Amino acid sequence: MRAGRLVSLLLLLQTRGRMTAQDLADELEVSVRTVYRDVESLGAAGVPIYADRGPAGGYQLLDGYRTRLTGLTSDEAGTLFLAGMPGPAAELGLGSVLAAAELKLRASLPGELGDRADRVRERFHLDAPGWFRAGEPTPHLSTVAEAVWSGRVLQIRYRRWKAPREVDRRLDPLGVVLKAGRWYLVAAAGERTTAYRVSNILAADILDEPASRPPGFDLAAYWAEWTERYESGVYTSVATVRMTEAALQRMAFVFPPEMSRTARAEAGPPDENGWLLTRVPIESIRHGHIELLKLGAEAEVLDPPELRAQFAETARGLMATYLPTGSPPPSV
Repeated sequence: MRAGRLVSLLLLLQTRGRMTAQDLADELEVSVRTVYRDVESLGAAGVPIYADRGPAGGYQLLDGYRTRLTGLTSDEAGTLFLAGMPGPAAELGLGSVLAAAELKLRASLPGELGDRADRVRERFHLDAPGWFRAGEPTPHLSTVAEAVWSGRVLQIRYRRWKAPREVDRRLDPLGVVLKAGRWYLVAAAGERTTAYRVSNILAADILDEPASRPPGFDLAAYWAEWTERYESGVYTSVATVRMTEAALQRMAFVFPPEMSRTARAEAGPPDENGWLLTRVPIESIRHGHIELLKLGAEAEVLDPPELRAQFAETARGLMATYLPTGSPPPSV
């Protein structure tokens, strides 16, 4: 533990130049007193490190000194695929390992390439979650990730949408996926492989049994196939809707992608008043009612009759709320 910290301190000074004791303590997540002791240890070991006094002072290495202690450990190398996503890496319990890997990688680059890497880091940032969506609580994510990394069987209690709501599952974990700020576990339960939303896991225990992994399993390929199947299978009905051109264009910003894509593909030509006819996939009558209300008076549901009846009931309720008895009708 301490040896790794000494290497990290040395690499920080090598890559960033002069740093104060407080800066080093913040980076290494230790006390300033610990930094003082570590600097003394490095000096005693022959590392040419010295301190500049004063407000602009700090520790730095003798000009031209470069350490060769930049080899990555297996854990550090394994986290490099998360280098653009420090937040998700921390959620998986790999934040400090990733930081050490990045530091060693940066220290191993020659001057020009190192400067280029710094410019990329300064100018590009990946923010995985979607807009207006708070992060989901995933208290069992680190347990799930450990089961995936170690290849061991995972026993979970899971909350699903249909009865019985809570079920127990014995899983062979195959991978974890971050999709629009939400974590999913891809796992096999017997002959069935599917994705489980990690926020719906109520309890998780790693068993001391090796998990079974299909030969040649490709997580990315499976996820692409699963998401396509899920998106096409979740919409079990279609609504016929008359709407304005403006409403059709707005769907891309306020509707799920599959609904807006299909609506644009199915849209007929607009009439002289700018209204057109299209078909919109819906999960259920209730789902279609909630989603299509977003278009307000710029859309009219024609079919199915149950959905149209719900809109008529909603319109009567709105009139009762906003147009009390005896009020003149609104001007159009």
